[in-house]
Amino acid sequence: MKKILVAMGAFLVCLCGNQALYAQRQAPQPNLTVLLNNYTRLIPLRDLGNRDIAYMGNLTVPAFVTVADMLERYAPVTRFALPENADMYHDLDEQLKFHNTLIVGLASADLANKRLLQFISTQAVGKQLILTVFGAGTRLQELDFVHYPILWNPELSELSARNAAMSVFGGLACTARLPQSFSARYAVGAGFTTEQTRLEYANAGVMGIDARRLEANIDAIAEEAIRERATPGAVILIARGGKVIFEKAYGHHTYSGSTPTRVSDLFDMASVTKITATTPTIMRLVERGIINLDSTMGYYLLQAQSTNKNRTKLRDVMLHEAGFIPYIPFYRELKPADLSTDSSAAYSVKVADGCYIRTGYYQDVMWPTMLYSKLNTPGTYVYSDISMYVMKEVAEHQTGIPIQDYVQQEFYRPLGMQTAGYLPRQRFPKARIVPTENDKTFRKTLLQGYVHDQGAAMAGGIAGHAGLFATANDLAIYGQLLLNRGEYGGDRYFKGETVDLFTSKQSATSRRGLGFDRWDPDTTAHYPSRLASDATFGHTGYTGTCIWIDPKEQLTYVFLSNRVHPAVSAKLGNLNIRGRIQDAVYEAINAAK
Repeated sequence: MKKILVAMGAFLVCLCGNQALYAQRQAPQPNLTVLLNNYTRLIPLRDLGNRDIAYMGNLTVPAFVTVADMLERYAPVTRFALPENADMYHDLDEQLKFHNTLIVGLASADLANKRLLQFISTQAVGKQLILTVFGAGTRLQELDFVHYPILWNPELSELSARNAAMSVFGGLACTARLPQSFSARYAVGAGFTTEQTRLEYANAGVMGIDARRLEANIDAIAEEAIRERATPGAVILIARGGKVIFEKAYGHHTYSGSTPTRVSDLFDMASVTKITATTPTIMRLVERGIINLDSTMGYYLLQAQSTNKNRTKLRDVMLHEAGFIPYIPFYRELKPADLSTDSSAAYSVKVADGCYIRTGYYQDVMWPTMLYSKLNTPGTYVYSDISMYVMKEVAEHQTGIPIQDYVQQEFYRPLGMQTAGYLPRQRFPKARIVPTENDKTFRKTLLQGYVHDQGAAMAGGIAGHAGLFATANDLAIYGQLLLNRGEYGGDRYFKGETVDLFTSKQSATSRRGLGFDRWDPDTTAHYPSRLASDATFGHTGYTGTCIWIDPKEQLTYVFLSNRVHPAVSAKLGNLNIRGRIQDAVYEAINAAK
């Protein structure tokens, strides 16, 4: 078995930092992780929104660091080092007390440490505890008293570390069995079976795709974009069949080149907010019968009853067929008295560093202006941001919960989308957020962590059409949820038919779904790309972002950039960077068939 694992490991070069996965065509590698004691079905972990997870291991050993790194792809995890002496146990116990889930990484030699095993056992009182054990199984008998799950691998390696961590969260299925008996409790053939419930982090080679050629083709297009100053940087992620097979960062945050782009960076999603925040909220409310898309704005919004939008149907709003005008440039109507460089009770809405807008401006000016704006004859497709301002208001009136809180508690936290959300400067370091425009007209500063869209900024950074920030990994999770027709991590968020309804073509006059954009049947348009299938749905964002999901190929394609830095430019679109990269993915898939 050792020779087999060594041979397998020789062919694997794992993802690290901003490096892509390198592998030529190769056979899928089995997960040799043996799951023991899973009587309560704790593994794969569920209920992520209510977990405070700690990981404890020897953080001087690279493989245990790999375990921690991989665990953090699925949920927030706090790291702790194994105690080096008896004096450290009390302090560690105090540090762990507010964590309800503890994952421990042990080498087989650690099982001889009676004091450590005793400490671990005390932590299992009142907590859910998981052991990951690496090395010879002969010492497993030291755990005969244990009733919490054990994930055992015969070797301590990068491969086994990644697999064990993914197994904890259901990124990999556990099917392996003990190859021999190590004790009466851990006998030959023992082991529990689980199913894959979340994304696996693999490489394109295991799917028969020439990973080097795929990367070379994507590199060439991404580097062209940077060279032509279409964007200073980008992150590209590809997931297929439940596996993230490509993830790489390119360029820098700005053209100064001082901060390299990282795959863990947050980008301004712009209009991708429409399908990742507002639309899933509406999907949930429609599914539960709280909202009826064939009811009117006036039925749900008292303020709309005295306007020309009283009888506007929500279905038309979601399809951009309500007759709304495309855009209202609110920021151009601002008066000097509406803005301040300092915060106060009168100027409490922060729109950028050193820039505050008058308290209540959205409620007093923006929302009434939208409600009383011109209404054209419904039925014709006209893309309008006003649509998602409206749907956000409808959702908040029906839930009684601000949308930024609703999406966190109902979707992002339980899904393991750790960065997705509004107002990222309140949650993450500024340096982790990719800057957008150097705004010289409205906010007169470089925007970093404040939404680029002016209207969303004036609404406090929280709007139905813009305001969300996220990483590529978060979008991949959301894409897989939709590919799974509403299920992820062993939990169901939507009925399959709800996902089908919103993501399929629902308009007689356009390509649109409900909230979602879709493949364009005009084949000369090549939208979103020349090779995308007619089942493809998703959305683009003004800042240079997109997510496209193709159920026929079980494919999620994510492209994140800041093409509006330092000023708005059309080069990303003119060069068709996003579409060409998407085509490169399809070409690699087709070549492997």
